[in-house]
Amino acid sequence: MKQACAPLAPADLRPARGRPARAGLVAISGLLIGLLAGCATPSSLVATAGRGMAEATLSDPTLSTSPGASADAKSEPATDPITDATAEAAAASGATAHAVRPASVDIDTRTASAGEGADAAAAPLLLDPPVQGDDSDLWLRLRAGYALPDLDNALVRKWETYYARRPDYMERMVERGGRYLFHILEEVDKRGMPADLALLPFIESAFNPQAVSHARASGMWQFMPATGRSFELQQNLFRDDRRDVLASTQAALDYLQMLHTQFGDWHLALAAYNWGQGNVQRAIRRNQAARKPTDYESLRMPAETRNYVPKLQAVKNLLLRPEDHGLRLPPLKNHPFFLSMPIVRDIDVALAARLAGIELETFQQLNPQLNKPVILAAGTPQVLLPYENAHHFAQALAQHRGPLASWTAWVAPRTLTPAAAAELVGLSEARLREINRIPPRMRVRAGSTLLVPRAAGSTQDVTEHVANTAMLALAPEGRGRRVVLRVGKQGDSVAAVARRHRLRAADVAAWNNVSTQARFRAGAQVIVYKAPVRQAATKRKAQQRAASTPRKASAKARAATKTEAKTSKPRGTARQATVGAPQAAAKLRVAQGEAPSAR
Repeated sequence: MKQACAPLAPADLRPARGRPARAGLVAISGLLIGLLAGCATPSSLVATAGRGMAEATLSDPTLSTSPGASADAKSEPATDPITDATAEAAAASGATAHAVRPASVDIDTRTASAGEGADAAAAPLLLDPPVQGDDSDLWLRLRAGYALPDLDNALVRKWETYYARRPDYMERMVERGGRYLFHILEEVDKRGMPADLALLPFIESAFNPQAVSHARASGMWQFMPATGRSFELQQNLFRDDRRDVLASTQAALDYLQMLHTQFGDWHLALAAYNWGQGNVQRAIRRNQAARKPTDYESLRMPAETRNYVPKLQAVKNLLLRPEDHGLRLPPLKNHPFFLSMPIVRDIDVALAARLAGIELETFQQLNPQLNKPVILAAGTPQVLLPYENAHHFAQALAQHRGPLASWTAWVAPRTLTPAAAAELVGLSEARLREINRIPPRMRVRAGSTLLVPRAAGSTQDVTEHVANTAMLALAPEGRGRRVVLRVGKQGDSVAAVARRHRLRAADVAAWNNVSTQARFRAGAQVIVYKAPVRQAATKRKAQQRAASTPRKASAKARAATKTEAKTSKPRGTARQATVGAPQAAAKLRVAQGEAPSAR
């Protein structure tokens, strides 16, 4: 029996994450639900979706600038990143603007009630509509938008030579950057910022959104943890928005605009992005006190920051005239590479990739913020998919039968050993430790969230509170205390720290989320857990007493036996033996635990 159709107001479609919903996403999701219920036609879906996307702010509007947020010193970006997509994947971004349109959404309502997939189906959201007119070359558009003041010095020429001598590395960076460059350029243009800033991820991370520096800066824009939190980039057990392509780009441009407003100079703003605005401000004051110029090239700064703008200028020059440096740029069309796909039910990462018809690696390159093998709809309301695969995902998801997620979250009700937690969730201790990376001799603190298999037949998704606040807090077995160490100027290795503090290298590595072969940079913070001083001293004394008591008793027994043996010596020593023997025998009896005689 067909139910009566009530109008769907935006209030009925609250976003899964505790952030404002995009108008386009709400419109599409609402009409799709109506379509599945038989309350809307495909034509009405197209019309309303078009209006919603026209009215929406299509970039992620959820991250706002936090005035006064301080920047942390940044580190060198990670070295040559790992796996790259093929050149064909980059060329595929040139699909025409008609490859995926709202009009092509056609959900098979016959299978709408077959499983969870029907409820989770939604239409793709076009974040960056294709530019009207010539879309043949993104490189031409980029070069036409160059607006940063040019820098010309020996450091620029040094880095031009460095990159030109590594054509394979440049080619990999450009192919990787081709997935994200159109979206970044769109966001830069919307704000009226210089197009050159879209190249900054080349310097920060070689356009690798999964890059992590030694100082724990992460993502394509290399946000430090504290700076990321200042710009509302969530960092929890299930996701790290510093690696989110949309959120991190929004936050980085917010930050750069704030710095430019503060310093009034793009070169100084870039120096502050790398070094921290407090450091740049102090360097300016030093020069002002010494009556020296306060421009970028005149300030005293670390070598990394001194080379930061010259590196960007070198990349600009190479992309402006690649043939002069013996480089060949792959073609990039002025067209979106990816679409945003709404997620309304928890779903496994592997299943999402399979439904989209793409390799798991490709899915992870577009959605690197995901920390676990499951996407929680309450915390990650959309994923990015290649432009030509989004429609395939929508259709396959609607037709999917069976559960979408095989993993869920479990919150520890009290502080537990891994063995006790494993028993409560029905897993072996070894499996629980492996899934959640719990090191030996550690307990799970109360309120910690663990990833566990989802019960068969369960359809309950993880709540918004858990999805946005999940953390795994560990404590050493026994009464341990957390100690934060600072590495010296020469740096230090995991093995050396462990040896110095009488700890296991595997424990030190696990506490700091590094490998046992890793090295800590100078000034880095290292976390270790040590027994309290009083407890450790008491334990050592008890061990010493336990070890020394048998030796003392044995020594006294040997002395008594020796004294008794003297009674058989010649007559000249008889008196000495007679006097000493009873006393030694009494001491022997006491040492052996016998009660002393009444005398």
